[in-house]
Amino acid sequence: MRDLKIAVLFLILASSCKLNEDKNKHKEPVFFNHVDPFIGTGGHGHTYPGVTVPFGMVQLSPDNGISAWDWCSGYHYSDSVIVGFSHLHLSGTGIGDLADILLMPVSKKIDLTVNPESRDEVPYKSSFSHAKEKASPGYYQVFLNDSKVTAELTANQRTAYHKYTFSKGGPQAVILDLGYAINWDKAVKTAVSIEDKHTVSGYRYSTGWAKNQKVFFVAKFSKPISEYFLANNHKAVDGIASEGEKTSAQFFFDTENTEELLVKVAVSSVSIANAKDNLDSDDFDFDSVKKEAINSWNTSLGKIEVETPIDSLKTIFYTAMYHAQVAPVTYSDKNGQYRREDDSIITAKNYTAYSTLSLWDTFRAENPLLTLLAPDKVSDIVNSMLAYYETRKILPVWTLSANETNTMTGYHSIPVIVDAYLKGIKGFNAQKAYEAMKATMIQNERGLNFYKQFGYIPYNLLDESVTITLEYAYDDWCVAQMAKALGKEDDYNYFLNRSKAYQYLFDSKTGFMRGKSEDGKSWNEPFDPKHSNHREHTDYTEGNAWQHSWFVPHNVDDFIKLHGSDAIFTKRLEKLFTESSEITGNNISADISGLIGQYAHGNEPSHHIAYLFNKAGKPWRTQYWVRHILDTQYNTTPDGLSGNEDCGQMSAWYIFSSLGFYPMNPASGEYEIGSPIFEKATITLEGGKTFVIEAENVSAANFYIQSATLNGKPFNQTTISHKQITQGGILHFVMGSKPNENWGLTIKNKK
Repeated sequence: MRDLKIAVLFLILASSCKLNEDKNKHKEPVFFNHVDPFIGTGGHGHTYPGVTVPFGMVQLSPDNGISAWDWCSGYHYSDSVIVGFSHLHLSGTGIGDLADILLMPVSKKIDLTVNPESRDEVPYKSSFSHAKEKASPGYYQVFLNDSKVTAELTANQRTAYHKYTFSKGGPQAVILDLGYAINWDKAVKTAVSIEDKHTVSGYRYSTGWAKNQKVFFVAKFSKPISEYFLANNHKAVDGIASEGEKTSAQFFFDTENTEELLVKVAVSSVSIANAKDNLDSDDFDFDSVKKEAINSWNTSLGKIEVETPIDSLKTIFYTAMYHAQVAPVTYSDKNGQYRREDDSIITAKNYTAYSTLSLWDTFRAENPLLTLLAPDKVSDIVNSMLAYYETRKILPVWTLSANETNTMTGYHSIPVIVDAYLKGIKGFNAQKAYEAMKATMIQNERGLNFYKQFGYIPYNLLDESVTITLEYAYDDWCVAQMAKALGKEDDYNYFLNRSKAYQYLFDSKTGFMRGKSEDGKSWNEPFDPKHSNHREHTDYTEGNAWQHSWFVPHNVDDFIKLHGSDAIFTKRLEKLFTESSEITGNNISADISGLIGQYAHGNEPSHHIAYLFNKAGKPWRTQYWVRHILDTQYNTTPDGLSGNEDCGQMSAWYIFSSLGFYPMNPASGEYEIGSPIFEKATITLEGGKTFVIEAENVSAANFYIQSATLNGKPFNQTTISHKQITQGGILHFVMGSKPNENWGLTIKNKK
């Protein structure tokens, strides 16, 4: 009897273990669980909640149908109306565009001859509730109240998948609208054609932020089309095709057998034939594609594993990891072809072409982050920029669907290329890259004619002169580093000398960078360092003198000397964070957000500033302010970003800074030490090596570094090199509640 009881107990335990094992098999991946795509969809974050895969070609997401600044991604969390699901979106930008190829499931016949003057008049729109909406990496679901349809979305690299579940027995239909302008763009020529009972194709040409955007598409339905209606400019069209400025269609499907309708859609910048080639050739296995998307994200998210008992920190971190890998986006087709700005078709050989290069934002931290997370993508991005150079004979500023938007200042493709080359990333022609950088910086567009003539840009000759001058000086320094690495001594000296342009604009009396006239003697008066004017009649880009007077990341030692001493410099730097947050002016940029004093974390020019204390002998102040920014500028709500996400930059700042280091000078190959927030973080590097950051005793109160070791040896400096990180090892910090004012000081600053 005793043996029988033992045997029964053993069977129960074995069965329990098997059940737990089965449960574990079906658990969603741990990294995936901590991502909330709704973070940033409120406030000024401008992110979208829909689906994509890492750096994917399609970004399928719901559109609210409003053309307003906070709806730049097509969606804002404050809204309660959806007009459809389109296939291309921007993540966190300050200008709206795309929202191409819009589909919307409906359960009744829609009058497409109605020409809506506003979102309220769109006949196929539907209300929705966040209570019946879900989003996670690679999956989105929402219930459409008006049509009583549950819409589910997923995607892989080049194909988007829709799954619509209609009410039992009710009509099943889908709207295709190629003419409705959701954001900044306007359709100029569109077409749709019914190829067979399951397939429609067409194109959408538009002008907006991208002046010449061409998107070709093919859509395949899981059920045969039983009936259809075509319209051109809101007039009925007979036949199986429609072409015009604004085409739209309604397709009806058989309601027998199933309430589910699946649609898969692929796009191309080249042709309908290429869109067909991009389209998955397998069946409509939505769940399988969803699983693949989850696995793809889990792999990408898991490149950094953080350990902390605070779940909210994991959510913020892994959502940042998610947002840092949705852009740039794949632009070349499966066969390598893609369209250039001059409408020529090029084939990417041995690389994938990328678009949506928000370089003014991303050169600071997003692109350096990719050198750790996805070095193979970095060489592809460089090759994409060099292909652009072949067309324009200068490097890109901000490219969108092969269009140069010329948005923002500087030529920050240059630091991205230099950073990649100096970190040893292969796969692009270094000589050609240097040729492109040099050609870009010696031409005359965008104020470079004045910059070359005067050594700076006079305020009376060009708006935003201070910001542009400072950023050109940095670009020059980057060119000089590449010239030096390639043995081009004369070019090195030439560009290094030009990189001192900031010296012309520094006003030692006020401590600010100021607009100077072409006579080289007089400042722009009257002067108010808190004054901001958006784009016109201003010396600063999306900000004021407080925010833009610190951009000399390439020569901080000389910058400090201009102030007079470490003490003067740090006193002024401290005041940046403690000054009142009032911004003066009549046309203030909405981008000035996330204010801590006059520091504006919601916009990129401020992102490196807290790390400047390291260079002036007060690293504990860097630790203090970095932790303060981490704690106050990010949270787990839809308003969890203090400004535009800007294609990963806002998130990349968080990723680096929460780990404990940041690329203050993004092309230097060095990182400044800040204040780690995780007990342990493990970066998995190319080749399988790992770099581990440990923070002993870290807590909300213990954010000051007391001591550190690197691979067991004392580490008493405020910089760590990319090479040291990629060699692998363990960086161990001991944290405390009070600053150790001797840790990390250089000899010149040692007490």
